[in-house]
Amino acid sequence: MIRPRRNRKSPAVRALVRETTLSASDFIYPLFVHDKNADEAIDSMPGCIRWSIEGLLKEAGEAQALGIPAVVIFPAISEDLKSSDAAQCYNDDGLIPRAIKALKAAYPELCVITDVALDPYNSDGHDGLVAENEHGIIEIINDETVEVLCQQALCHARAGADMVSPSDMMDGRVEAIRTTLDSEGYQDVSILAYTAKYASAYYGPFRGALESTPKAGDKKTYQMDPANVHEAIRETLLDEEEGADIIMVKPAGPYLDVISQVRNATTLPLAAYQVSGEYLMIKAAAKDGWLDEQAVMMESLIGIKRAGADIIVTYFAKQAASCL
Repeated sequence: MIRPRRNRKSPAVRALVRETTLSASDFIYPLFVHDKNADEAIDSMPGCIRWSIEGLLKEAGEAQALGIPAVVIFPAISEDLKSSDAAQCYNDDGLIPRAIKALKAAYPELCVITDVALDPYNSDGHDGLVAENEHGIIEIINDETVEVLCQQALCHARAGADMVSPSDMMDGRVEAIRTTLDSEGYQDVSILAYTAKYASAYYGPFRGALESTPKAGDKKTYQMDPANVHEAIRETLLDEEEGADIIMVKPAGPYLDVISQVRNATTLPLAAYQVSGEYLMIKAAAKDGWLDEQAVMMESLIGIKRAGADIIVTYFAKQAASCL
């Protein structure tokens, strides 16, 4: 009789035959920063903080000490710095360039990744520039947005970012950013592209963290339809051709099938973003005693890795690394 249970009979045997493993080196840790001297708890994301630059340095240092190799930083910008042209996004003296410089001075070996998109800086709350067409309908204009994104990426590269991560989903932005960086001597700055970023309802808590909800309309004309997977393959092939170094699927948990199919379509490293809604559901259920937070956290992460992700962007990074 064939007995598969023999390979499950003890912790030692299970460890020997385990097909998928997690390591702290698999994680990118998302961190929020604001231009205040005090750290602030984020109501919509329990356990997450809007860090001052001083607090950001402390948290990033603790993450690196746990073996986490990379952080990605997101800015909470004050309303008086937001504008319809999002010009603050490429201010060399702005919040993100100062945060990059501080992080690289304190932790030269830490991989510092920046978000490239306009929504934190845009008074309209969109990832791109907004215009109204002749019928009075709000549109997100692509090519003009890409020009601003290139300036933003270049600003981050000048500050010392190791990697820029365009999350806007504008057409052609990977090639344009790559060309801009190369022409200015930043050939070594990598691009982690949000390749298949879906128009998901799971992003709600994140928008509360950055206070960047669109003032009008939605993001469905540039983020992907949750019903589509072939489109994700098309976006993958385009981003690979345009010069992306790493590609990403976002969200992660509800899109494991997309992660799997994208993994089979490319040899590039593949990241997946376990987004704020995924994080909050586990936190909320655990708080009420319905789930074992640590067990479910680790199971969710191993599921993302098993689906084919090489890298996981997760708010659980520090907590999971501590467990590992």
